[in-house]
Amino acid sequence: MSQTETPEIVRKAATETAEPQLQRPPMYRVVMLNDDFTPMEFVTDVLMRFFHKTEEVANQLMMQVHHDGSARCGIFTRDLAETKIHQVETASRTSGHPLRCMMELDSDD
Repeated sequence: MSQTETPEIVRKAATETAEPQLQRPPMYRVVMLNDDFTPMEFVTDVLMRFFHKTEEVANQLMMQVHHDGSARCGIFTRDLAETKIHQVETASRTSGHPLRCMMELDSDD
């Protein structure tokens, strides 16, 4: 019988595990824009329904939209900001109002 040789076990050098390089995703401001046709009550309702604002805060933001032409409703990741805008504009169109929102990159990071 022939003698079989067993191969030597080759050990790998110890590898260093790197910490993951996680970054916070870019954030976007959702800004509501003023128009001359959407009722103030509807704007307040939208702020409470889709942005979870209290009635008092929603009224303050609605007045800011009315007087300043726009107001920041919140800061979200891109997907959430797009969803919020879609919700607002769908509810507005369904109710026959031209209320609009836009999103802009939040540079306050």
